[in-house]
Amino acid sequence: MASLPLPHVESLSECTSFKLTVLPYLAQLQYLPASLREAGRDLERLNAVYLATNPLISAVALGSVLAAIFFLAAEINRNYSQVDRFWSILPAVYNVHFAAWARLAGIRTQTLDTIAVISVIWSARLTFNYWRKGGYQIGSEDYRWQIVRSKVNNVFMFTIFNFLFIAVAQSILLLLITCPSYVFVNIANSQGAETFGLPDLAFSRAAFFFIIIETFADQQQWNFQTAKQEYQKNARIAGSNKDQYSPEDLERGFVVSGLWSWSRHPNFAAEQAVWLTMYLWVCFRTETYFQWTGLGILGYMMIFQGSAPLTEGITASKYPEYVEYQARVGRFLPRLSAEAPIPAKIKKGRKAAPSEVEDKKSN
Repeated sequence: MASLPLPHVESLSECTSFKLTVLPYLAQLQYLPASLREAGRDLERLNAVYLATNPLISAVALGSVLAAIFFLAAEINRNYSQVDRFWSILPAVYNVHFAAWARLAGIRTQTLDTIAVISVIWSARLTFNYWRKGGYQIGSEDYRWQIVRSKVNNVFMFTIFNFLFIAVAQSILLLLITCPSYVFVNIANSQGAETFGLPDLAFSRAAFFFIIIETFADQQQWNFQTAKQEYQKNARIAGSNKDQYSPEDLERGFVVSGLWSWSRHPNFAAEQAVWLTMYLWVCFRTETYFQWTGLGILGYMMIFQGSAPLTEGITASKYPEYVEYQARVGRFLPRLSAEAPIPAKIKKGRKAAPSEVEDKKSN
């Protein structure tokens, strides 16, 4: 254990110290490329390099390479959804990496194994949803990037924006939200035998619960959009949807039933809750509720707080009907007011208002 590239900590709170657990290992970034070149294709030597490198530094190195690829691919193709295609994949890759590194290093921890499994389930669900919406089709790009480009209206400035925010900042963010797993590596290394207690079970089940909520929300949205497209194409409601939607529902253009009657973005709310649960989990275990790993969930929530108003502003400018929906239903959390949630069927005679309010992060 003493030879592992992990810090020696005296307490659980020290496991969250950026000064103790991160700064001493940043120098490894300088020597890692040369070590990989020397190892070549020799699997044993590559494994030795992998174990000799702090697991967070390995993740940072991978993220840095990917950020450069994302930037170049976006500039060459003039398509700025490069990070979008990996949004549902990279967090799972990082969490599986932390769990695999710990196992190879002889650190057995049920917490990391559980987080890895939850992350893979989260990734599979979100990746499937992105795929069925056409996100992996050649040339596909989130329509919001076109709106942002039109607002910047300067090629040089948008190139800087692409590098700093789209490629670099988002790549860093996808790593940061998994950094609680790095803290768990340090906890397991310092404590030895791990006790996976009832609180750990509660946090893991809470994360899984939010994944289920997100799954139901996305499926309700998918079912509605599928029924709407069928109705617009054939002017009829398919037999399987007759009991679920009325012509007024489909003419309105956006779903207001199920979870969407309580939140305008129930999938986004659940998405943020998954990673907030991971952060609160490590806070509970270390009894340190303000730590550097919180930058991940803070940035993640800021992304949603910024992108949702942009999307809704575009929608509301096209479809005035959506404004009423905004007034009655909370953006992420249910609105605590005397007014009941918006019904599944809006009264007959109102003008339809289709909406494309899906955020790229739900794809």
